[in-house]
Amino acid sequence: MGKVKAFGLFWYDFVFGDDPLVAVLVVAALAGTAALSTHTTASWWLLPLVVALALAATLARAVGKKEE
Repeated sequence: MGKVKAFGLFWYDFVFGDDPLVAVLVVAALAGTAALSTHTTASWWLLPLVVALALAATLARAVGKKEE
């Protein structure tokens, strides 16, 4: 395997890991925080809120899979 391909696969696995939903939500939260910060000074609350919701969604899916 080439070094460039291995490097790309490492970053893909590092960012997406086991749950791509969390990666997408974090990127969306960062973009939303950046967009909101241009309009208001109180934009810090968006990122922790999305992270908490992503954690809840991930835990709900993990618990739901074990019951089946």
